[in-house]
Amino acid sequence: MQSILKGMRLIEGSAFVAAPSGGMTLAQLGADVIRFDLIGGGIDYGRWPVTASGASLYWHSLNKGKRSIAVDFRQPAGRELLTELITAPGPDKGMFLTNFPAKSWLAYESLCSKREDLVYLNLTGDRHGGTALDYTVNCKVGLPFITGDGQSPEPVNNPFPAWDVIAGQQIAIGLLAAERHRRLTGEGQLIKLALADVALATMGHLGYLAEAELGGARRQPLGNHIFGTFGHDFVCRDGRRIMLVGVSPNQWQAIVEVTASAGKLAALEAQQQLDLRKEGDRFRARQSIVDILSPWFAARDYGEVARLLDAAGACWGPYQTLAELVATDPDCSQDNPLFQRLEQPGIGNYLTPSQPLAFTGLAREDNRPAPLLGQHTDEILAEELGLSSAEIGRLHDEGIVAGSD
Repeated sequence: MQSILKGMRLIEGSAFVAAPSGGMTLAQLGADVIRFDLIGGGIDYGRWPVTASGASLYWHSLNKGKRSIAVDFRQPAGRELLTELITAPGPDKGMFLTNFPAKSWLAYESLCSKREDLVYLNLTGDRHGGTALDYTVNCKVGLPFITGDGQSPEPVNNPFPAWDVIAGQQIAIGLLAAERHRRLTGEGQLIKLALADVALATMGHLGYLAEAELGGARRQPLGNHIFGTFGHDFVCRDGRRIMLVGVSPNQWQAIVEVTASAGKLAALEAQQQLDLRKEGDRFRARQSIVDILSPWFAARDYGEVARLLDAAGACWGPYQTLAELVATDPDCSQDNPLFQRLEQPGIGNYLTPSQPLAFTGLAREDNRPAPLLGQHTDEILAEELGLSSAEIGRLHDEGIVAGSD
């Protein structure tokens, strides 16, 4: 991590992916992110993947570097404690992130009455405040109908929660932008962000929506082809598979030269009246190009293919499983400054990434593990709210707060 946001404090009440990942992004940049959960954990505390003992790798991965306070906020005294924490005075405090319903004691108006310049970001499923998850948003925006090999009319879902991840980055950007606005003007505000709008905006920015409205034709599933340019997978003699892409002129020329295919490709151009220097024409001739290039890969083992493609400056990547990535790829190891080995209490020692942004004016610091649930309860109550040990003990006795076991 790099502490460029050192001194900033954010209170987070969240579950699932988007909101926790937004808070984690700020924590990895040095902000003090205090996450509150119900005693015993919230609805995502045991979410898969889990270890053999049942500890959630999901929860611990998304909450690295944060502090944890466990509070029974179903009780009035617990809600009062968290209200004080969220609205605490100070120029670096008064920032709140949640994807819980912004009503009752968590309503912006209620919290803002305690601190007028509060910065509050509320993530909802849709713009009406309804519930949605990445999986329901993804089907709505049409991507499953252009995913797959095109052999079946059934839609194919993508397992990667793209909209959650993008929303997490939007959360971090939104909070930083609002904090700057507050520093310049003294004004706080409520920031509304809908997961569905994140997906719709992204689809619009990438031209999918304009294509659907203006283009007329429905985009079809393409398997491992890349829409609008050339890219496809190839199988080497030893069965290893690689993905080869020719988007830029230099990338395409590298493919032509390394495979010694100039003559055959020129004949294809003449036959189909195309100019393969153009991305669109490479896309139109995509299957014919694959047929021309495939024998070159089939005649060589992966090691030779990798060496020759690298020497030619081609753009390519190997197909590998997650297990192969972790076990053999030097980019997913401590050879890459992005990664460190982390001792996570209750789970063990494993490879963890820090923030991919690398600020050259700041040294990288050691990654911090996710907290144990309630690990910092007493510390936060004493240091942030100024409670005495006797007051903290009473809250424990009454079941309002809890520490880590």
